[in-house]
Amino acid sequence: MAAAPVWSVDPRTGKQREQVGTEATPGDVDTAVRAAHAAREPLADRALRAALLRAAAGRLEAASEEIITTADAETALGRPRLTGELARTQAQLRAFADEIEDGAYLGVTIDHKNPDATPPCPDLRRYKIPLGVVAVYAASNFPLAFSVPGGDTASALAAGCPVVVKAHPDHPATSELTGAALRGAAAEVGLPQDVLSVVHGFEAGVELVKHPLVAAAGFTGSVRGGRALFDAAAARPSPIPFHGELGSLNPVVVTGAAAAERAEEIGEGLAGSMTMGTGQFCTKPGFVLAPEGEAGDRLLEALRGALGKAAEGPLLDGGMREAFLAGIGARGDLDGVEAPVAAGPGEDERSVSAGFLTVPAERLQQPQYELLLEECFGPVTVVARYRDEEEVAATLSRLPGNLTATVHLGEAEASGDGGRGAELLAALTPLAGRVLVNGWPTGVAVAPAQHHGGPYPATTSTSTSVGATAIERWLRPVAYQDAPEALLPPELHDANPLGLPRRVDGRREM
Repeated sequence: MAAAPVWSVDPRTGKQREQVGTEATPGDVDTAVRAAHAAREPLADRALRAALLRAAAGRLEAASEEIITTADAETALGRPRLTGELARTQAQLRAFADEIEDGAYLGVTIDHKNPDATPPCPDLRRYKIPLGVVAVYAASNFPLAFSVPGGDTASALAAGCPVVVKAHPDHPATSELTGAALRGAAAEVGLPQDVLSVVHGFEAGVELVKHPLVAAAGFTGSVRGGRALFDAAAARPSPIPFHGELGSLNPVVVTGAAAAERAEEIGEGLAGSMTMGTGQFCTKPGFVLAPEGEAGDRLLEALRGALGKAAEGPLLDGGMREAFLAGIGARGDLDGVEAPVAAGPGEDERSVSAGFLTVPAERLQQPQYELLLEECFGPVTVVARYRDEEEVAATLSRLPGNLTATVHLGEAEASGDGGRGAELLAALTPLAGRVLVNGWPTGVAVAPAQHHGGPYPATTSTSTSVGATAIERWLRPVAYQDAPEALLPPELHDANPLGLPRRVDGRREM
């Protein structure tokens, strides 16, 4: 049977643009993984890895016009958004090159032999080594920063792990372009091009996570798809780490004091955040606790006005549009749920319009309202009106894990007066990997202190997919006991010939 073609589709029209290639067969996946496995040894050179990532950033920059044009044609995310995303992608690659050269990620620790310790301590030397071939599953909503050249790929290559990317069907042409840029960068610095490969097709993704030479996987996508792959990774004869980002509600709590002080500002900020990228950011605020009363009414009126000005737009594909329309319909059918601004189909058959739903917070204690506490991918949010702090606490106790949680505080609360701000921060911390105060979660900064992850179902692990510590997902520690120094890797020699940050006999050395 002939392999199925892979088409690039314009989400604005639903029409096929071009055939990009064909779906990978099990044999194709095996070939890609084995070629990646063979590239591990040359990729072990830290200097070459840093050079690879910098060369990749340079090649993406040189091809930026073609990449942005293609990505916009496949995703309808718009040139301004994609221009910023490409710049972010280049910055990620260069940041991980810096991380390689710094060397702290290796966690070098040396404890010399100490027979007088209790119990006696042998000579122990520990550092981290790459896991092996990493499978990366590209995201639909970030065709650059969370796809072929994105953070999973950059951090895995930085760790010394070759990568096979399963491209997302919503942007296959962009995936091929960016994959070619990274493979070209590998050749430029003298590494095998197979340090990175791109495969297409649903079955290819299944074969990839099951391949015995794949040592770990990174995924960004739906709860259903991610959980299926997570279960497959765990069911292998030798289970592998599966770092999946699956879904997030990203709750927001607005205190009465915050609403009284700046209701209009909060309402307009919420509208901007929930409609960014047509509501297709993984950190979109999808659930808001707002107070009843005059201040809360002003907040909702500002939200209503801002959403009335929001442009309609297409979602990434027809399936997502259908799921969005079905999701808002099911939520709107619940008793007591109102739609001050109704999200729904746009003026043409491909687009959707933004809106929000309201519900009394007390109803969320009933099981039939559980749907309102689940992510609805697209430009809609649920605003639950609460009467007192007890209703806030009761609602928060029912929320699932999230990437982010946000609280908007009044001036006195933010300064610590009365303890309300600290109480809410403490209540939100168990729910999310990143807690924001008086801000909005969309727009995830690429910084060493960033954490992009959270309790399940936001992610399947406690790791981050953004920031310097994302590299830790693809490493494992190994300790050598009483090994002659001549047999040890240079990273663990007493003289520290590579000049690495390390900890020796309990003291940090830089």
